[in-house]
Parts: sequence; C-alpha cells; structure tokens
Amino acid sequence: MKNIWSFFKGTLVLVGRGSKAYYLWALFLLVLMTIGSLAYVYQLENGLGVTAMRDQVSWGFYISNFTFLVGVAAAAVLLVIPAYVYHWKPIKEIAVLGELLAISAICMCLLFVTVDIGRPDRFWHLIPAIGILNFPQSLLAWDVVVLNLYLVLNLVIAVYILYNLYYQREPNKSFTTPLLLLSIPAAISIHTVTAFLYNGLGARPFWNSSILAPRFLASAFCAGPAFMILVFLLVRRYTKFRIQDAAIHKIAELIAYAMFINLFLLGAEVFKEYYTDTVHLAPMQYLFQGLHGHSALVPWIWTALLFNVTAFLIFLIPETRKNHVTLVIGCLLMFVGVYIEKGMGLVIPGFVPDVLHEIYEYSPTGIELLVTVGIWATGLFIFTMLLRVAIPILNGDFHVADDGVNSYIGDQLFLVHQKTDDVEPPLTTNDH
Repeated sequence: MKNIWSFFKGTLVLVGRGSKAYYLWALFLLVLMTIGSLAYVYQLENGLGVTAMRDQVSWGFYISNFTFLVGVAAAAVLLVIPAYVYHWKPIKEIAVLGELLAISAICMCLLFVTVDIGRPDRFWHLIPAIGILNFPQSLLAWDVVVLNLYLVLNLVIAVYILYNLYYQREPNKSFTTPLLLLSIPAAISIHTVTAFLYNGLGARPFWNSSILAPRFLASAFCAGPAFMILVFLLVRRYTKFRIQDAAIHKIAELIAYAMFINLFLLGAEVFKEYYTDTVHLAPMQYLFQGLHGHSALVPWIWTALLFNVTAFLIFLIPETRKNHVTLVIGCLLMFVGVYIEKGMGLVIPGFVPDVLHEIYEYSPTGIELLVTVGIWATGLFIFTMLLRVAIPILNGDFHVADDGVNSYIGDQLFLVHQKTDDVEPPLTTNDH
C-alpha cells in the first residue's frame, strides 16, 4: 500500500507541472466544464422541458453522443488484438494509450446517460442489492453491467501496467493476459448491447434491423482509431515518446477495411428499405430526402456520407494514408462523418414519424449544446491528465531508481525526471 500511495503522489507531481500550452489547454477545458455544469444545473432546476426532447422524440442529442462514444470506447480493441494476441511490437508499445482513451470515452458515456435522466438522484435503483437492477431481463441492465465492467477492466489493466513500469519491472503476464483477453469480448459487448437496445424495439422500423450491431461495430472501428491516430501524431510531435510509422499505418489500413464494411452495410440497409418500398421506408426518406416538407437532417446526412466516402478513399490508397497531411484530413473527415451518421443520423429518424404519424423535427437547444460541450471537455480533461502521467512512464522518464537525482517520499527513493521541449528545471518529487 505504501508503494501504491507513493505512485499516486508521484503522478500528482506530473499533472501539476507542464508548459504554458499545457496550462492553457487545461484551463480552457476547465472553463468549458464550468459552463457545462452551470447549464446542467439550469436543466435540473427547470426540468427536461428546457431541452428539445418531447414525447414524439424522447431520445435526442445526449443519447446521440452516448451512442457515438460507446463506439469510440470499443475501438480500443483494435489495438489490443494486434498488440496482445499477435504480439506485434509497434502497436504493443502504444496499446495502453488506447485503453486510456476507452476510460475517458466511457466516463463521457456515463455522464451523457446521467444528464439525459430527469431524476439522476434515482440512480440508486440501479445499484445491486440496494435497488432493482432487473438483470438479466432488462437490456438497459445489461448496458449498465457491460459499460461498468469495461471501464473497470481498462482502469485495472492500464493502472497495473503503468504502476509496474513506474517501478521498472515487467507486468505479471499471468495477471494481465486474462484481463486483456477478457477486454476483447467486453469491448464488442458494450456496442453490441447498445445496438440491441435499438433493434430490439419492434415498433421502430428504422432501428429494427439485424445488421445494426455489425454496423455499430464497423463504424466504431473507424471513428475511434481515427481519433487515436490524431492523438498519436500530436504525441509524437510534442513529446519525446516515439510512435513508429508502422503502427500508425497499420491502424490506418484497418480503418479502411472497417469503413468499407460500414458503408456496405449502410448500403444494404438503404437498398432493402427503398426496394421493398413499404410504409417502413418513411424514417429513411425523412433522413435522406425529407418527408412531407420536413428535411432538417438531409444536409447533415449527405455531408456525413461525403465525408465518410472521401475518408475511405484516403485510407484505401496507400500513398494517401501514409502521407501525414492527407492522413490527418482523412481522420478528421471520418470522425465527423461517423459522429453525424451514428449520432443524430441514427437516433432522430427512428422517431420520425411517431406512432401517431406526426412529424416533430428535433433540434438541440442551447442548453443541450452547452451541457454536451461540458461533457466533452470533461472527457478530454480526463484523457489529458491520463496522458500526462502515462507518456513519461512509457518513456522511462518517470520511474523509481537507485541513483540519479533523488528525493524521498516516506521511505521510498524516487528518481523523477520529466523531459519536455520547454526550458524548465528537471521535475523532482520535491516540487510536490
């Protein structure tokens, strides 16, 4: 316990020190978090009526973000499989960063569910033995279980690996390997259960499709890894942590395959609805061409399709996916395209028209936008702090040693050096 506490205190040194850019970024996120919190307090005081959600459209911008972020969290498996199943060294060196992204994304998912509930104080009903979780009958209960299980798995794996590297010893494979292997079906399950929440609703034909789960997984392996590549390029540029081109190029290649599957499944679904031309075509008509003069989502979905197809071509051609300029453009297009398609482009059409054949065009209010910005800022803040600790440990710059610049915390001897490109004195635990 003494070593664990010393490790924790050492990490506080890292998150409290950095360049001016680091402080400004953290301050910027904290400001956004504060604005989002104030907006949420206003929503709590005045009820969900301040949002644009109504009886006709009971899931809106919050659940759209939740659905998208579950996919971002699940995408960590794209690093775990080549790293720990096939033991491919270039990706194994950075797999922990994917697990940290999964932790941040799951935290955002839980926050979006919280703000979508009108009475979050009733969360205690979900606590086993205290409330009534209604497991395994309820799919929502399954979602609660798999999301929290996946969060705990990634936390334990990432902290255990970093803790051992901090003390300059190899993590015990008999402990990490079973957890890493378990994280693979856990990652798949979080998005599969989310898909089942949608396609299990027989009264919503837009979602009631057996290929929704594979579509979710395919799109997850596009947006999440695209964001990872952007992070890896930033980490390489602004830190001394080396990430091999081979790892980035392999992830980009896997993204190309995933986007092909995603576009193919979407095309299969569009063909089925338009070719059969039944009454169930109405939600897809509303999304792609408008319905009875209502077309709020039409420009958004076509923009998303344009972005996704363009990104797919960029990732498909070896020359463009290996060029870092076009690679960044492709990652940005893919992230935004999937965000639109899998967010508002998935959730809202499922409610249009409603069961009484009324059309209510949903558009998020300012409060919803501010709360959403606050939650995204919270997730990015968590991810920033995790990277601030993980990168120096993975670099070997932050660890325990028997010589060098020494200082004491309790009875434990530490060598703590943080290498940065900024001109600042070496970081020691005395600064804590």
